Amino acid sequence: VRLVESGGGLVQPGGSLRLSCAASGFSIGSYDMSWYRQAPGKERELVAPITSGGGRPNYADSVKGRFTMSRDNAKNTMYLQMNRLKPEDTAVYYCRATRWPNDAWGQGTQVTVSS
Repeated sequence: VRLVESGGGLVQPGGSLRLSCAASGFSIGSYDMSWYRQAPGKERELVAPITSGGGRPNYADSVKGRFTMSRDNAKNTMYLQMNRLKPEDTAVYYCRATRWPNDAWGQGTQVTVSS
């Protein structure tokens, strides 16, 4: 089970980024998938989880209305579209896949929102 995030970078406030999480060794359609982030000096925060059954992701209040999580089961890839970015969105973003007893994390991708 392997996850690789990409798409991070430096963006100005109000800008957009799309993160990708490419999975290998398993099918993301059969796992609960989620995005987390960790800012310097802070605990890791759950941003958007979605169960294997589908349905609407349960976004954190801090990103609701700005971030959209999706997944393409055919490409075995999950995405996080981030719009109207704020400096407080600066963090390392991680994707996670869980299905008992497996629990896999990607290596993270840095997102920096700054002018």
